[in-house]
Amino acid sequence: MKNSKVFLTAEWRKLALAQYAVDKEILLKYLPPHTELDDWQGKYYVSLVGFMFVDVKLRGFNIPFHTNFEEVNLRFYVKYKDGKEWKRGVVFVKEIVPLPAITFVANTIYKENYQTLPMKHVWIEQEHQLEVDYLWKNKTWNKFSVTASAKAEEIAVGSEEEFITEHYWGYTKIGPNKTSEYGVEHPRWEAYPIKDYKIEVDFGVNYGSDFAFLNNAKPDSVMLAEGSEIRVLKGKKF
Repeated sequence: MKNSKVFLTAEWRKLALAQYAVDKEILLKYLPPHTELDDWQGKYYVSLVGFMFVDVKLRGFNIPFHTNFEEVNLRFYVKYKDGKEWKRGVVFVKEIVPLPAITFVANTIYKENYQTLPMKHVWIEQEHQLEVDYLWKNKTWNKFSVTASAKAEEIAVGSEEEFITEHYWGYTKIGPNKTSEYGVEHPRWEAYPIKDYKIEVDFGVNYGSDFAFLNNAKPDSVMLAEGSEIRVLKGKKF
């Protein structure tokens, strides 16, 4: 893809991901037109994802005070048949960031569902252990914390971790019959073996009543990916 299509470059680092299998009926009303739900061995996942945006550049330029920041989102997995090619992508239920300008641009121009909240993160890197915490305040403080081994490993081909991380398209519902698509380029990621995790999140307050039941649910899997440099490509509408 040509460089002229690159809209944003950054690094996504220390991605904590917790997967919950949900009834596909819950997700259908959030499904952008012309896309289909994508499943992992019959399971329809939503993922709670916390990570850091680092060294953000918009069309090659840093924006003052908007270079490094946290994001936490809830997303699910879809696919779209573009001619003969199946594209695998994600749809965001909501994305939480600490910067009002990011929220304004995303919601107004791109019809995403962003929310601005107080946020912070803690990374504690030790010789044999890595602790990654993402916190955000929505009425009360929510926390997603992962403890992992200090050494990252390759993600196995054909694994659930590969399914979760190898989605390279984003889809957004922008009208009753209209969808926006954008591409994300990044190399294959490595992941840290998980030792422990703690999720103290009010899913109902953060993501609506459809997801309130997750307050009492145990995730099917939790992972911590190192991440990489990424490129977001200007998309199309269909």
